[in-house]
Amino acid sequence: EDYGVVLMDCQMPELDGFDATRRIREWELEALKRPTPIVALTANALSGDREACLAAGMDDYISKPFTAEELYSVLSLWLAGDAANDDAETDEGQASAAAG
Repeated sequence: EDYGVVLMDCQMPELDGFDATRRIREWELEALKRPTPIVALTANALSGDREACLAAGMDDYISKPFTAEELYSVLSLWLAGDAANDDAETDEGQASAAAG
């Protein structure tokens, strides 16, 4: 199943968000899937935390606590890109059907 965006908690028990993201990215490559945007959610707001999230394969970063407006802004950014990709795929499909 495809998702528009994943909100990844960096400090989960058992498997942290960094390793979970790496595993998702590996699976996407093996399965030839388009990368799903992954947004880090973390209580850490120290220098270097954003870079660590991006290095693990996450696409964006938001530190807790965050406001509804901050979350909306990040989701809008990534979901708008997903909608544009869906529109492009639909246009390609329609063009192929018209040509065939």
